[in-house]
Amino acid sequence: MKKIAAFALVACALAACSSTEKQAQRAQQEILHSEPNLLAAQRNAVIDCTPANCDAAWAATKRYIEQHSDTHVIRSDAIAIDTDVPDDSGKAAFSATRANKSTGGATLSLFAQCRGMYGPDSAKGDDYDECADKILKTQNGYVPYLRSHASAQ
Repeated sequence: MKKIAAFALVACALAACSSTEKQAQRAQQEILHSEPNLLAAQRNAVIDCTPANCDAAWAATKRYIEQHSDTHVIRSDAIAIDTDVPDDSGKAAFSATRANKSTGGATLSLFAQCRGMYGPDSAKGDDYDECADKILKTQNGYVPYLRSHASAQ
């Protein structure tokens, strides 16, 4: 009877280790599966504007950021728009840049970050899923928003 109890105890311990390892692997896979989407959203949150519509597109960018950020805009000038860094985990902050081209016009880019998205060693943080969702929706919606709110996009 003692042998059966000892065997059961060892089997339970091994199952717990296996379960913990599987959970860690699953969490890592979720990051790997979501990271390409986040990178694609970053690449898609870039648009060129012409001299005729850059000012309107830049003003629309500021409105878009104000509508989607969890914090207030703390900088807004001709080359950058930045929101404050969030105090709480799971809150998104955004910034945009306006890089003028020598041929006229500019390239507008929207960037995002979220407190609590990553833990130590770039592991998935407690708020990863919530943050990734906010960032993906906002970055993927940026260019369509500009096209509908700034003329001649």
